[in-house]
Amino acid sequence: MKHRHLFASVGLALSATLLAGCGSSEQAETSVVVEPEAQSFEWKLVTSWPKNFPGLGMGPERFATMVDEMSSGRLKVKVFGAGELVPALEVFDAVSNGTADMGHAGAYYWKGKEPSAQFFAAVPFGLNAQEMNSWIHYGGGQALWDEVYKPFNIKPFAGGSTGVQMAGWFNKEINSLDDIKGLKMRIPGMGGEVLKRLGGVPVTLPGGELFTALQTGAIDATEWVGPYNDLAFGFYKVASYYYYPGWHEPGTMLEFTINLDAWNALPEDLQAMVKASIRAVNQDMLDEYTARNNAALNQLVSEHGVKLRRLPDDVLKELKKTSDEVTAEVAATSDVAKRVYESFNAFRKQSMEYHKISEEAYYDARSL
Repeated sequence: MKHRHLFASVGLALSATLLAGCGSSEQAETSVVVEPEAQSFEWKLVTSWPKNFPGLGMGPERFATMVDEMSSGRLKVKVFGAGELVPALEVFDAVSNGTADMGHAGAYYWKGKEPSAQFFAAVPFGLNAQEMNSWIHYGGGQALWDEVYKPFNIKPFAGGSTGVQMAGWFNKEINSLDDIKGLKMRIPGMGGEVLKRLGGVPVTLPGGELFTALQTGAIDATEWVGPYNDLAFGFYKVASYYYYPGWHEPGTMLEFTINLDAWNALPEDLQAMVKASIRAVNQDMLDEYTARNNAALNQLVSEHGVKLRRLPDDVLKELKKTSDEVTAEVAATSDVAKRVYESFNAFRKQSMEYHKISEEAYYDARSL
């Protein structure tokens, strides 16, 4: 198939018959068996991020290195940054049709193809990173995700998390809902629909275009990730106000996607290595963001004079109300979307109940 290459075929068992003579008619037969050579594969992995971009872009690179080492070179993965093989927002199609064997992106980019995909990236006021991982791996989320992506010939995996993001960069203060009306903001997924309902103008752009769009006034605001990545992009040069909390992306989960034909062609041992490597990268990315974000935020504020602001409570309440309406409408788009929504909401409810006496209670106690 066009999306993979075999370096070696299964080896052949060779037999040789040796004749013992010295005038005797008796024959002695000995079989010499050569073990089959292991299959090797070369995959292409396309991403929605600039090549080697901190955090987001390094996850795929670490995955490629890990599977190469674990498989002793039997599975080699070449990583392509956004635009190198396919545009940033065409990763899903490339994996689906076999142009690439793997992808790394965010599921909310594919809402036009399958609305329920958004539940597997970020839901406004939804699950945080810890809860998303738990839902996917132990709460039934993976089985639903497999079902959603199977018609597209894709196998999905949790591919890293940024943790709670920032609400974004703005060229003016947000003091009330009136300040959102007419605001042109880069914001994907359900968050973009919420902004639209409140009078804003959501725009979908890949990360590499955001700085110029802000600089030229094509957009008035943008969310991206958080301090670690936002510092790298230099948004502080073109926007003064940095808002929190990240209501729209409370625990953004990225995804590794694998073409099902490519996946099914792997022997079981290589499949196991891919799963283990993805699981390791998934946790590693969250660890990196947790370690880097605070230092980057301090640099943005102390060295670059960024004005850090919290969104007003009345704005957050309206965002929450509208978000609940939007997620319910997405759930109504199909039977599978309804089941994903019900599973997601049930897990959120139990997480919130427990975290009131665990995570939240501890945070409050730690602040005394």
